[in-house]
This record gives sequence, C-alpha cells and structure tokens, in this order.
Amino acid sequence: MPDVAVIGASMTQFGQREAWIRDLLAEAGQQCLDDAGVESSEVEHLYVSNMASGEFEGQTGVPNALAHDLAAIPAYTQRVDQTSSSGGAGIYAAWQSVASGASEMTLLVGGEKMTHRTTGEATDIIASLTHPVEYKQGVTLPSFAGLAARLYLDRFDAPRESLAKVAVKNHANGVRNPHAQFRKEIDVETAMEAPMVADPLRLYDFCPITDGSAALLFCPAEVARSYADEYAVVSGVGGATDTHVVHERVDPTTMGGVVESGRQAYEMAGMSPDDIDVAELHDMFTILEFLQMEGLDFAPKGEAWKEIEAGTTTIDGERPINTSGGLKSKGHPLGASGVAQGYEIYKQIVDDAGSRQVDADVGLACNVGGFGNCVTTVIMEGRQ
Repeated sequence: MPDVAVIGASMTQFGQREAWIRDLLAEAGQQCLDDAGVESSEVEHLYVSNMASGEFEGQTGVPNALAHDLAAIPAYTQRVDQTSSSGGAGIYAAWQSVASGASEMTLLVGGEKMTHRTTGEATDIIASLTHPVEYKQGVTLPSFAGLAARLYLDRFDAPRESLAKVAVKNHANGVRNPHAQFRKEIDVETAMEAPMVADPLRLYDFCPITDGSAALLFCPAEVARSYADEYAVVSGVGGATDTHVVHERVDPTTMGGVVESGRQAYEMAGMSPDDIDVAELHDMFTILEFLQMEGLDFAPKGEAWKEIEAGTTTIDGERPINTSGGLKSKGHPLGASGVAQGYEIYKQIVDDAGSRQVDADVGLACNVGGFGNCVTTVIMEGRQ
C-alpha cells in the first residue's frame, strides 16, 4: 500500500453559527482545497462525517449536496456515521480510499449543526446511540460519565481537583485557538464550584453543544510532493468497538475500544507511546481524558491523574494533550470533532499551529463514540 499523506486541512469557527449544515460543510471543504492548492475537479472521493443531520436539521443526502456545492461532481460520495466518533471513522475511510488505490485525491469534511436545538433536545438525540434498554431507563452519556468518574476517583484515590485541572488546562489552550468556541481561562476554584450535572462532575467537566466543520485532504505521498514541501503521513490507524451495553464491561474504567484501536495504530506505525509528541484526546467529559491516557499507555492504570498534577500534559509539558483546547474548550460538533482533532495534529507536525505550537514530529488523535462504544485512533508524522 502507498503511504497516505495529508496535504491540506481546515477548521471553521466553532460555536453558535448562523449557517446550516450544508453551508458549514462547504465552508470547510473549500478552505481545505484552497489550503492545499487543489481544484475541486481533482477530488475523486468525497467523504462526509456526520452523525445526525437528519435528526438535528431534517437534512439528509449531505455528501452529494456537498459535491454539488463544491463543484466536485462526479466525485464518489459517502456519509460516515459512527456517532460522536464519526470524524475519526471518516479519517479511517479516507485513508482506506487512498491506501487501496481507489482514489488519488480524497476530501474528508466533518460537520454538525446543533445549537438551534435546546440542550434537552440535543442530549436526547445524542442519547439515542445508547442501548435501547439503557435509553428506556433515561440513561444519558453525562450520567455514564458521572458514574465512571465516581468509580475512578474512589478506586484510585484520585483528588477531585485533578479533573478540574483538566478543564483548566484545556480552557487555557483554547485561548490560543482562534477557532475555539470558548476562549476564556478558568481556575480550579471556578470549576470546583460550578453547578453539579452528574455527581461528581460539574458544569466545566462537560463540553458544549456546538456548530462547526473541519476538513482534511488525502492523497498518496508521491502525489503530495507535487503540492507541498511539508505534509503529514498517516503512519498508523486503528478502529475498534466495545460492548454496547456499558454495564456488561468487566471494568468501566477501562475503555476496551481505546486499548484495541491504539494497539492497532501503534503496530501499524511501528511505534510505541513514547514516540508520541502530542495528542488530541476526546474529552467530551474530563474523565475521558484520563481513561484514554491509560488506554493508550500514556500513563499506568489508575495514574493518569498524577500526570495532570505533574504538568506533563500542559502545552509546555513533556507530552502536551489537547493543545487545541480539546472538545472541552474548542467545542464538540459531533461529526466534525474527529476531523478537527486530525486538523490539530496536522498543524502541529507541519509547524503551523501558531501560538499553541509545540515541538512535535509525531502526533496521535483518539476519537471516541458514545461511552467508548466505538473508537478510532490515528497517528500522523511529518514529512518533507
């Protein structure tokens, strides 16, 4: 298989947007093509990562509509839906399309339009990804997060402040990201005194409801040299699932899909956790940053909280995590989030991340669907 390169990337402003899903997707798609200097007529495959445009907006058929809006006809189109990990699944699909030789120019655009719905409506749409038995009992993802956080804190004797420090770190990083929804620093006291949502998690332990889109452009590495002096290569990618019913898991503080997808990505890349310079993790809830750090072997089991206490994961730490601000500060437009993670890793390893730039040659992104129901992990490294 040929090495698969990323030669262009874009991310729109995240937050409350006037634009609807088609406009958001077209905005990111065109910006990405412009970033790479590629004409829309060169796109052979066009993938759209989107969880619920029908449920949120009553809009279906968005991939073929986007091909029209970008003047990318007759490109093959496909929608990729893997709940809140749709963006990561889109990266996997786009990588496959190029690695297989089926396409020499594949555009991936992820997006979601959510803020026109009430918090209750949006939560209910997202909760529909749970098992029907769980959904019938009123279980939501925030409730799973609260239960897992309580178990983690009690089992590993972790201070509640360690979760607050995740939120503080990611908000500080978001200030440096001009596309982030929240560009405002908070302190530990503010996070600890915020309204309770799902004990022990409070308001600042949760990501916001967001509109936005992001895009990546893939091609064989030998083609990339014609377009860019610096580009990224997808060194490893892995995808996995875990039990759909969360209470069937042996240990709710271990995300099996993270462990397995990470193992696959490391094996394909011929790398270990020590090779990763920067990472974007799916911090829909602060506790998920700890669970993914441990699932990806960035920290021993039950000790991720010690890394936040030691400052290892700050933007000037040994292994910065969520330099973009993460979902916590950047925002979480479901279908766009995994693509936006890829955007951040791409920007970091081609030294184009502005004031949040860190010293990184290899980066990893982990995109989680549901409460670990499905996961995609991707590793990129820079090339010249």
